Order: sequence, then structure tokens, then C-alpha cells
Amino acid sequence: MNKLSSIKIISIIFLIVAAIGLFDATYLTIVHYQGGVPPCSILSGCDVVLTSEFNKILNIPVALLGAIYYFSMFFLALIYFITKNLRIMRVASYLTIIGILATIYFVYLMTFVIKDTCVYCITSTISSTTLFILGIYIIKKTRVICKVIADS
Repeated sequence: MNKLSSIKIISIIFLIVAAIGLFDATYLTIVHYQGGVPPCSILSGCDVVLTSEFNKILNIPVALLGAIYYFSMFFLALIYFITKNLRIMRVASYLTIIGILATIYFVYLMTFVIKDTCVYCITSTISSTTLFILGIYIIKKTRVICKVIADS
């Protein structure tokens, strides 16, 4: 498999994972603005985590910030497929650093401050971490491809 094919496959996975994160964060945003708490069947701490004092940053729901992040990742991956411009995926890949830093912070809060977990937050953690790992792969592979293109 050539490098461009592997980038395409990884970008498809990136797009799917971003869609999962977007669905999760959008659902939480809608429930937040409806004034409710989503049901939590697997883990029992959703209500505690999602109604904690840490559920907003500057009065903006964390879920909405997550939805904006995942929408950006999804949109950039979609633009890549339309334009075939590797720089778009490189930008998306570098932006995953923001997502992983936020994820580390929120996992810290859940684990050591709130001391409870939320299945929706875990879904976002997995999505964000996966995007970051895929982003590292894309950065490494596109660096080589861009160098080859520049040298020719």
C-alpha cells in the first residue's frame, strides 16, 4: 500500500471518529440546553459529572465546546476528501493537540476532583485520543510525502 493510500484510509477513520465525537458532544449539548441529564446505563456517575461546577468554561457548556471541536475535525476531514489537499489533514492533525490537552484536563477532573465517571465523557475521551493518535500518524506520513513533492 502506498503512502497516499494509507493517508486516505487513516483520514476515513479520522472522519468516522470525529463523527462519533460530534454525535456524542451534540447530544450532550442538546440535553444540557433542555435542562436535563442523559440516562447513564453503563456507569452511574453521569449526573454527577455533567452537573458539576466544571460543566462550563466561561459560562459555555463543555459539551458545546466539544461539539465545536469535533465538528471542526469532521469538517476539515471532509474538506480533505473534496480537495485532496494534504495540508488540510495536517492542520486537522495539529489541532488534535487541543483535543488531547482538553481530554487530559477533563479526565483529571473526573478522576481526582469529581471522583466519578460518565460514559459520554469516556466516549469523548476515546474519540479525542484516537483522533490524536491518527493525527500523529498523518503528520509523520504527510511530512515525508510533502518532502518528496517539494524535492521533485
